[in-house]
Amino acid sequence: MPHSNTVEILLAEDSLHDAELTIRELKKHNMANNLVHVKDGEEALDFIFGRGKYVSLADKIQFPKLILLDIQMPKVNGIEVLKEVKSDPRTHNIPVVILTSSKEHPDVQRCYELGANSYIVKPVNFEGFAESIRNLGFYWLLLNQPPVK
Repeated sequence: MPHSNTVEILLAEDSLHDAELTIRELKKHNMANNLVHVKDGEEALDFIFGRGKYVSLADKIQFPKLILLDIQMPKVNGIEVLKEVKSDPRTHNIPVVILTSSKEHPDVQRCYELGANSYIVKPVNFEGFAESIRNLGFYWLLLNQPPVK
């Protein structure tokens, strides 16, 4: 996907409540200027690879700088999204942070085997969740040095 509009964060989250909290916290710290929220794994893949309703944007949007990915999503789950993103040479270097409520060891193990860059279990309380999002955005958007394309 060539030049034009840079999407810094792709948030793939089916819970509107969790998405709103995430976006609010990122905006509060000026880290959500170029954020796209999708509600399921199929839409995430369509956005990333310029398919479906995003086909007209395929030549106008760069790949996101960071993908925040829930595991438990309808249509296509987050693990399948991760697998496709990390297996494509055009997207395998995009940092993917799993942001989920699943503490299940097999999920954690599988995500790291597929190339997840981080696995964060959503805290139950708002303050813990807000702090996690703030730190996540700060690290991946400001401190992390991605490979040169």
